[in-house]
Amino acid sequence: MTNIRKSLAFSAAESYFSLALQIVSTVVISRILTPEETGVFAVATVFAALASNFRDFGVGEYLIQEQELTADKIRAALTLNIAISWFMGAVLFAASDWAAGFYRSDGVGQVMRVQAFNFLLIPFGAVTMAYFRRELNFKPIFIVSVVANLSSFAVAIACALKGMGYMSLAWSSLAGVSLTVFTSVLFRPKDFPRWPGLRGVAHVFHFGKFASGIYFLGQLGKGAPEMIIGRAQNMASVAIFSRATGLVEIFNRLVLRSVLPVCMPYFAKSSREDGSLVRGYLTSISYLTAIGWPFILFLGVVAYSAIRIVYGPQWVAAAPLAQIVCAAAAVDLVYHLAKEALLAVGKAKTSNNLQAGLVTAQVLGLLAVLPFGLPGAAWGFLAATVVGAALSQHVLHGAIGLRLGDVLRTCVPSVYITLISASPVAVWAAVEGITENNFARFAFVGGAITAAGWILALKFLGHPLWHEVVKVGALLRASAGALVRR
Repeated sequence: MTNIRKSLAFSAAESYFSLALQIVSTVVISRILTPEETGVFAVATVFAALASNFRDFGVGEYLIQEQELTADKIRAALTLNIAISWFMGAVLFAASDWAAGFYRSDGVGQVMRVQAFNFLLIPFGAVTMAYFRRELNFKPIFIVSVVANLSSFAVAIACALKGMGYMSLAWSSLAGVSLTVFTSVLFRPKDFPRWPGLRGVAHVFHFGKFASGIYFLGQLGKGAPEMIIGRAQNMASVAIFSRATGLVEIFNRLVLRSVLPVCMPYFAKSSREDGSLVRGYLTSISYLTAIGWPFILFLGVVAYSAIRIVYGPQWVAAAPLAQIVCAAAAVDLVYHLAKEALLAVGKAKTSNNLQAGLVTAQVLGLLAVLPFGLPGAAWGFLAATVVGAALSQHVLHGAIGLRLGDVLRTCVPSVYITLISASPVAVWAAVEGITENNFARFAFVGGAITAAGWILALKFLGHPLWHEVVKVGALLRASAGALVRR
């Protein structure tokens, strides 16, 4: 448990540092580059993102879930990663002229050609970083990320100030990847294989062909609402719906982005040591729902306040949609880790099929209710999420023996914690109503009330998270005491 706690701490630190630096970079760069220059880089990055869906080819997930990882298997993973990544880099480079002509912008092609070089370097750091995740050793990952992000930030600002326009972002990306590879090699264990090999490549390829499909389908599912709404209605509707889903993204950035990198290696380790990951999955559900459900319910209650503060008064029409999306997020949270659980036990094909089913349910749910406008789309999104949860439970029961009764019993304490935490604000909002005159008070005072209620609920119910809160409090008090003594 101590190892998991350290891994989560380093993962959270890395995530929040990257997020903070990204915000600062965006604020600065947006004041130097013109909208046209920023747009050129954004268009070119779309092509790089599509190529990236196939670049890794599930090699990292293969290394994490493999029961007996040998030097030959690591060499085989490196070989396949180099082959796929270099091939996609060549495709990106070759497509740059076509893309430049299609968008009538030479800059798009120039950025794509620089981004193609990233694909040549990435395999030499990706395999090492995946090994660190397998061993739940997130300290070098944190250091590598800090070095890479700082270098990328510095290059972007320096090049932008020199008038290099959109190319400043392209060179910034290359600098970040280069430093990632170089620093990860410095932390690589002495006995870690350094050269590629062919023995076992077929086995890695068999796993990767399904794992890569998982991420492609996941990206497709993530963009499905915007693509369907944009085709059936208009771009303004897409923007309003994206603002509604943006509230849930706040939770994803603050919590899930820190947790997900740790979950798969944790599941894989549980499977190797215990012969089953059911207990590990249930523990993860217990923690995630105890954190996520109060946060999501609070966001749903104060959706008007949150959208008004984060996005501005022109987007308040998204508030009713956001409440429905928050309900979908609460349902999804129970099975959000299904993909990681299946990959952790080597069931890449099963995970791929599950992802395909989830995307199909989402697309059909949206298409069925689009005639009812944006509210219909939001309700369709929720219905698809419920269907997806049922499908995930069915698949997990067959794959790892996860029983619905155990899931429900695990979630009961989180229900109590959520009611104790968010009910005061919900009652307050029902009585007074959230308006333009009091939205800020509901957000900040309501947030303080919910946070206090959450801590009291953890203590009163004796939830395992309470011990983590106590440890964090003790650490903060010790740090404050040290500062005072200085």
